[in-house]
Amino acid sequence: MLNKYLVEFLGTFLFLFVIIYTGNFIAIGFALSLVIYLGGKISGGNFNPAVSIMMAVAGKLPTKDLAGYISAQILGGLAAFVLYSQIVK
Repeated sequence: MLNKYLVEFLGTFLFLFVIIYTGNFIAIGFALSLVIYLGGKISGGNFNPAVSIMMAVAGKLPTKDLAGYISAQILGGLAAFVLYSQIVK
């Protein structure tokens, strides 16, 4: 169970870091494809709180997992920003 939250954290971290670091649509698309390919079978590959909410509403993500997914995704995004801000200094 912890694995899917870790995958959501790491996938969101990588995806959002590529977005804010490169801004390049090809790199962003590649990063999203990569994290979905690597983590999709473990967590479902949401990597976005809005996607997680819609999957829960559609009945494809257990509502008991929703808070964990969103927390992991927000923390992954914050970690990506922290890394970015340390690199850009």
